[in-house]
Amino acid sequence: MTGRRNTGSASVPLLVLLSLGFCFATYNLQTIIWHNIAIMRSAVDDSNRKLLSDPILEMPDDLQKQKTSGSPFHVALTATDAPYSKWQSRIMYYWYKKKKDLPGSEMGGFTRILHSGNRDNLMDEIPTIVVDPLPAGLDRGYIVLNRPWAFVQWLEKATIEEEYILMAEPDHIFVNPLPNLADGGYPAAFPFFYIKPAENENIIRKFFPQENGPVTNVDPIGNSPVIIKTDLLKKIAPTWMNVSLRMKDDSETDKAFGWVLEMYAYAVASALHGVRHVLRKDLMLQVTLVKMVNEATANIPNWDTE
Repeated sequence: MTGRRNTGSASVPLLVLLSLGFCFATYNLQTIIWHNIAIMRSAVDDSNRKLLSDPILEMPDDLQKQKTSGSPFHVALTATDAPYSKWQSRIMYYWYKKKKDLPGSEMGGFTRILHSGNRDNLMDEIPTIVVDPLPAGLDRGYIVLNRPWAFVQWLEKATIEEEYILMAEPDHIFVNPLPNLADGGYPAAFPFFYIKPAENENIIRKFFPQENGPVTNVDPIGNSPVIIKTDLLKKIAPTWMNVSLRMKDDSETDKAFGWVLEMYAYAVASALHGVRHVLRKDLMLQVTLVKMVNEATANIPNWDTE
Protein backbone atom coordinates (compact mmCIF):
# COMPACT_ATOMS: atom_id res chain seq x y z
CA MET A 1 0.00 0.00 0.00
CA THR A 2 2.79 2.38 0.84
CA GLY A 3 4.50 1.66 -2.42
CA ARG A 4 1.33 2.44 -4.33
CA ARG A 5 0.79 5.72 -2.51
CA ASN A 6 4.37 6.79 -3.24
CA THR A 7 4.05 5.89 -6.90
CA GLY A 8 0.78 7.77 -7.23
CA SER A 9 1.98 10.89 -5.46
CA ALA A 10 5.16 10.94 -7.52
CA SER A 11 3.30 10.62 -10.79
CA VAL A 12 0.95 13.57 -10.22
CA PRO A 13 3.66 16.28 -10.40
CA LEU A 14 5.14 14.53 -13.40
CA LEU A 15 1.81 14.51 -15.22
CA VAL A 16 1.11 18.14 -14.29
CA LEU A 17 4.57 19.17 -15.47
CA LEU A 18 4.17 17.20 -18.67
CA SER A 19 0.73 18.73 -19.34
CA LEU A 20 2.06 22.24 -18.78
CA GLY A 21 4.97 21.47 -21.08
CA PHE A 22 2.68 20.26 -23.85
CA CYS A 23 0.40 23.30 -23.49
CA PHE A 24 3.36 25.67 -23.60
CA ALA A 25 4.92 23.91 -26.57
CA THR A 26 1.61 23.70 -28.45
CA TYR A 27 0.92 27.41 -27.95
CA ASN A 28 4.38 28.36 -29.18
CA LEU A 29 4.25 25.90 -32.06
CA GLN A 30 0.91 27.28 -33.25
CA THR A 31 2.17 30.84 -32.93
CA ILE A 32 5.31 30.04 -34.93
CA ILE A 33 3.40 28.10 -37.59
CA TRP A 34 0.78 30.80 -38.16
CA HIS A 35 3.47 33.45 -38.19
CA ASN A 36 5.42 31.56 -40.84
CA ILE A 37 2.31 30.74 -42.85
CA ALA A 38 1.61 34.44 -43.03
CA ILE A 39 5.15 35.08 -44.17
CA MET A 40 5.00 32.34 -46.78
CA ARG A 41 1.67 33.60 -48.14
CA SER A 42 3.08 37.06 -48.52
CA ALA A 43 6.27 35.74 -50.08
CA VAL A 44 4.87 33.34 -52.64
CA ASP A 45 3.05 34.16 -55.83
CA ASP A 46 0.64 31.22 -56.13
CA SER A 47 0.13 31.74 -59.83
CA ASN A 48 3.69 30.83 -60.80
CA ARG A 49 5.18 29.69 -57.47
CA LYS A 50 8.13 32.05 -57.82
CA LEU A 51 9.34 33.49 -54.54
CA LEU A 52 9.02 37.24 -54.21
CA SER A 53 11.38 37.31 -51.23
CA ASP A 54 14.75 35.60 -51.21
CA PRO A 55 14.82 32.36 -49.19
CA ILE A 56 18.02 31.14 -50.84
CA LEU A 57 21.13 31.50 -48.72
CA GLU A 58 23.63 30.07 -51.19
CA MET A 59 23.59 28.42 -54.59
CA PRO A 60 26.12 27.22 -57.18
CA ASP A 61 27.33 30.02 -59.43
CA ASP A 62 26.05 28.45 -62.64
CA LEU A 63 22.52 27.84 -61.35
CA GLN A 64 19.79 30.23 -62.47
CA LYS A 65 18.05 31.69 -59.45
CA GLN A 66 14.38 31.09 -58.56
CA LYS A 67 14.18 27.87 -60.55
CA THR A 68 12.53 24.61 -59.43
CA SER A 69 12.24 21.25 -61.14
CA GLY A 70 8.45 20.95 -61.28
CA SER A 71 8.74 17.16 -60.89
CA PRO A 72 7.13 15.14 -58.08
CA PHE A 73 9.37 13.73 -55.36
CA HIS A 74 9.09 10.60 -53.23
CA VAL A 75 9.04 11.17 -49.45
CA ALA A 76 11.30 8.71 -47.64
CA LEU A 77 12.03 8.57 -43.94
CA THR A 78 13.99 6.09 -41.88
CA ALA A 79 12.54 4.80 -38.62
CA THR A 80 12.88 2.18 -35.92
CA ASP A 81 10.18 0.01 -34.37
CA ALA A 82 10.46 1.78 -30.99
CA PRO A 83 7.13 3.22 -29.71
CA TYR A 84 8.61 6.73 -29.76
CA SER A 85 9.60 6.42 -33.44
CA LYS A 86 6.22 4.90 -34.31
CA TRP A 87 4.41 7.80 -32.66
CA GLN A 88 6.43 10.34 -34.62
CA SER A 89 6.04 8.42 -37.89
CA ARG A 90 2.24 8.31 -37.57
CA ILE A 91 2.05 12.07 -37.00
CA MET A 92 4.42 12.75 -39.88
CA TYR A 93 2.44 10.52 -42.27
CA TYR A 94 -0.84 12.13 -41.18
CA TRP A 95 0.37 15.60 -42.16
CA TYR A 96 1.86 14.28 -45.39
CA LYS A 97 -1.61 13.04 -46.40
CA LYS A 98 -3.19 16.35 -45.38
CA LYS A 99 -0.82 18.42 -47.56
CA LYS A 100 0.01 16.09 -50.44
CA ASP A 101 -2.86 16.99 -52.79
CA LEU A 102 -3.12 20.70 -52.03
CA PRO A 103 -2.26 23.34 -54.66
CA GLY A 104 1.48 23.93 -54.90
CA SER A 105 2.39 20.43 -53.72
CA GLU A 106 4.72 18.24 -55.74
CA MET A 107 4.80 15.50 -53.12
CA GLY A 108 4.62 12.04 -54.63
CA GLY A 109 4.67 8.65 -52.94
CA PHE A 110 5.71 7.89 -49.37
CA THR A 111 7.91 5.21 -47.80
CA ARG A 112 8.86 4.54 -44.21
CA ILE A 113 12.20 2.70 -44.31
CA LEU A 114 12.06 0.52 -41.21
CA HIS A 115 15.59 -0.51 -40.28
CA SER A 116 14.71 -2.86 -37.44
CA GLY A 117 14.86 -5.91 -39.69
CA ASN A 118 11.34 -6.99 -38.72
CA ARG A 119 7.78 -6.04 -39.56
CA ASP A 120 5.80 -4.04 -37.02
CA ASN A 121 2.16 -3.11 -36.38
CA LEU A 122 2.24 -0.01 -38.64
CA MET A 123 2.86 -1.93 -41.86
CA ASP A 124 -0.80 -1.68 -42.92
CA GLU A 125 -1.13 1.97 -41.85
CA ILE A 126 2.03 3.50 -43.37
CA PRO A 127 3.69 2.41 -46.64
CA THR A 128 6.76 0.64 -45.29
CA ILE A 129 9.71 -1.37 -46.50
CA VAL A 130 11.77 -3.39 -44.00
CA VAL A 131 15.57 -3.37 -44.25
CA ASP A 132 18.30 -4.78 -42.04
CA PRO A 133 20.07 -2.86 -39.29
CA LEU A 134 23.84 -2.72 -39.17
CA PRO A 135 25.49 -5.84 -37.72
CA ALA A 136 25.22 -5.96 -33.94
CA GLY A 137 27.61 -3.57 -32.21
CA LEU A 138 28.70 -1.73 -35.33
CA ASP A 139 26.70 1.40 -34.49
CA ARG A 140 28.18 1.47 -30.95
CA GLY A 141 25.03 2.99 -29.51
CA TYR A 142 24.75 5.65 -32.23
CA ILE A 143 21.61 4.33 -33.88
CA VAL A 144 21.63 7.04 -36.55
CA LEU A 145 24.47 5.16 -38.26
CA ASN A 146 21.74 2.82 -39.50
CA ARG A 147 20.27 5.65 -41.58
CA PRO A 148 22.70 5.66 -44.54
CA TRP A 149 22.79 1.84 -44.55
CA ALA A 150 18.97 1.82 -44.64
CA PHE A 151 18.95 4.15 -47.66
CA VAL A 152 21.54 2.01 -49.46
CA GLN A 153 19.35 -1.08 -49.06
CA TRP A 154 16.12 0.70 -49.98
CA LEU A 155 17.60 2.23 -53.12
CA GLU A 156 18.84 -1.20 -54.19
CA LYS A 157 15.59 -3.11 -53.70
CA ALA A 158 12.77 -0.57 -54.21
CA THR A 159 11.13 0.54 -57.44
CA ILE A 160 10.88 4.33 -57.12
CA GLU A 161 8.66 5.95 -59.72
CA GLU A 162 9.60 9.54 -58.93
CA GLU A 163 12.75 11.13 -60.34
CA TYR A 164 13.41 12.88 -57.02
CA ILE A 165 13.48 11.89 -53.35
CA LEU A 166 12.90 13.96 -50.22
CA MET A 167 14.93 12.51 -47.36
CA ALA A 168 12.86 13.23 -44.27
CA GLU A 169 12.70 12.15 -40.64
CA PRO A 170 9.88 10.98 -38.35
CA ASP A 171 9.89 14.21 -36.33
CA HIS A 172 9.23 16.37 -39.41
CA ILE A 173 5.76 17.85 -39.88
CA PHE A 174 4.47 19.31 -43.15
CA VAL A 175 2.92 22.70 -42.38
CA ASN A 176 2.51 23.66 -46.05
CA PRO A 177 2.30 21.77 -49.36
CA LEU A 178 5.88 21.38 -50.51
CA PRO A 179 7.04 22.00 -54.10
CA ASN A 180 10.16 20.42 -55.52
CA LEU A 181 12.87 22.97 -54.73
CA ALA A 182 15.66 20.99 -56.40
CA ASP A 183 16.95 21.90 -59.84
CA GLY A 184 18.26 18.98 -61.84
CA GLY A 185 21.66 17.95 -60.52
CA TYR A 186 21.47 20.55 -57.77
CA PRO A 187 19.64 19.16 -54.72
CA ALA A 188 17.86 21.47 -52.31
CA ALA A 189 18.90 21.31 -48.66
CA PHE A 190 18.26 23.13 -45.40
CA PRO A 191 21.34 24.89 -43.97
CA PHE A 192 22.00 24.05 -40.32
CA PHE A 193 23.71 26.74 -38.26
CA TYR A 194 25.59 24.12 -36.23
CA ILE A 195 27.13 22.33 -39.23
CA LYS A 196 30.38 24.24 -39.78
CA PRO A 197 32.80 22.50 -42.14
CA ALA A 198 35.14 25.49 -42.43
CA GLU A 199 35.54 25.75 -38.65
CA ASN A 200 36.34 22.03 -38.49
CA GLU A 201 38.70 21.92 -41.47
CA ASN A 202 41.35 19.83 -39.70
CA ILE A 203 38.80 17.08 -39.13
CA ILE A 204 37.04 17.45 -42.47
CA ARG A 205 40.37 17.03 -44.27
CA LYS A 206 40.67 13.50 -42.89
CA PHE A 207 37.77 12.53 -45.15
CA PHE A 208 37.87 15.28 -47.78
CA PRO A 209 41.52 15.56 -48.90
CA GLN A 210 43.06 18.76 -50.25
CA GLU A 211 43.00 17.44 -53.82
CA ASN A 212 39.21 17.36 -53.71
CA GLY A 213 39.07 21.14 -53.47
CA PRO A 214 38.45 23.80 -50.83
CA VAL A 215 36.62 22.82 -47.65
CA THR A 216 33.92 25.32 -48.62
CA ASN A 217 32.80 22.71 -51.16
CA VAL A 218 31.34 20.84 -48.18
CA ASP A 219 27.88 22.31 -47.65
CA PRO A 220 26.65 23.16 -44.10
CA ILE A 221 23.87 20.59 -44.25
CA GLY A 222 22.72 17.20 -43.10
CA ASN A 223 21.00 14.54 -45.16
CA SER A 224 17.57 15.71 -44.13
CA PRO A 225 15.67 17.57 -45.30
CA VAL A 226 17.17 17.18 -48.76
CA ILE A 227 15.37 16.94 -52.11
CA ILE A 228 17.64 15.15 -54.55
CA LYS A 229 17.54 13.22 -57.81
CA THR A 230 17.08 9.51 -57.23
CA ASP A 231 20.00 8.46 -59.42
CA LEU A 232 22.25 10.99 -57.69
CA LEU A 233 21.36 9.68 -54.25
CA LYS A 234 22.14 6.14 -55.43
CA LYS A 235 25.70 7.31 -56.11
CA ILE A 236 26.11 9.24 -52.85
CA ALA A 237 24.47 6.79 -50.41
CA PRO A 238 27.23 4.13 -50.30
CA THR A 239 29.87 6.83 -49.82
CA TRP A 240 27.73 8.43 -47.12
CA MET A 241 27.55 5.08 -45.31
CA ASN A 242 31.30 4.46 -45.54
CA VAL A 243 32.23 7.99 -44.43
CA SER A 244 29.83 7.69 -41.49
CA LEU A 245 31.50 4.48 -40.31
CA ARG A 246 34.99 5.94 -40.79
CA MET A 247 34.06 9.06 -38.82
CA LYS A 248 32.67 6.94 -35.99
CA ASP A 249 35.89 4.90 -35.96
CA ASP A 250 37.98 8.08 -35.56
CA SER A 251 37.90 9.11 -31.90
CA GLU A 252 38.71 12.77 -32.58
CA THR A 253 35.94 13.06 -35.16
CA ASP A 254 33.47 11.16 -33.00
CA LYS A 255 34.14 13.47 -30.05
CA ALA A 256 34.00 16.66 -32.14
CA PHE A 257 30.85 15.90 -34.15
CA GLY A 258 28.89 13.84 -31.61
CA TRP A 259 25.23 13.35 -32.49
CA VAL A 260 25.59 15.29 -35.80
CA LEU A 261 28.39 13.04 -37.08
CA GLU A 262 26.19 11.35 -39.67
CA MET A 263 25.03 14.77 -40.93
CA TYR A 264 28.64 15.81 -41.53
CA ALA A 265 29.19 12.45 -43.25
CA TYR A 266 26.44 13.17 -45.79
CA ALA A 267 27.82 16.66 -46.47
CA VAL A 268 31.31 15.23 -47.03
CA ALA A 269 30.04 12.33 -49.16
CA SER A 270 28.16 14.76 -51.41
CA ALA A 271 31.24 16.94 -51.81
CA LEU A 272 33.34 13.88 -52.70
CA HIS A 273 30.95 13.31 -55.60
CA GLY A 274 31.18 16.98 -56.62
CA VAL A 275 27.58 17.67 -55.61
CA ARG A 276 26.64 21.12 -54.33
CA HIS A 277 23.26 21.90 -52.79
CA VAL A 278 21.04 24.93 -53.12
CA LEU A 279 20.66 26.09 -49.52
CA ARG A 280 17.00 26.84 -48.82
CA LYS A 281 16.20 28.36 -45.46
CA ASP A 282 12.47 28.08 -46.33
CA LEU A 283 12.66 24.27 -46.62
CA MET A 284 12.23 23.75 -42.89
CA LEU A 285 11.19 25.55 -39.73
CA GLN A 286 13.09 24.43 -36.63
CA VAL A 287 10.90 24.24 -33.52
CA THR A 288 13.11 23.58 -30.53
CA LEU A 289 10.25 23.49 -28.01
CA VAL A 290 8.62 20.53 -29.70
CA LYS A 291 11.93 18.67 -29.67
CA MET A 292 12.27 19.36 -25.95
CA VAL A 293 8.80 17.99 -25.20
CA ASN A 294 9.45 14.95 -27.41
CA GLU A 295 12.61 14.17 -25.47
CA ALA A 296 10.82 14.72 -22.16
CA THR A 297 8.08 12.23 -23.03
CA ALA A 298 10.71 9.71 -24.12
CA ASN A 299 12.00 9.72 -20.52
CA ILE A 300 8.63 8.96 -18.91
CA PRO A 301 8.72 5.61 -17.05
CA ASN A 302 7.33 2.76 -19.18
CA TRP A 303 7.14 5.03 -22.26
CA ASP A 304 8.85 2.32 -24.27
CA THR A 305 6.27 -0.35 -23.45
CA GLU A 306 3.11 -0.98 -25.42
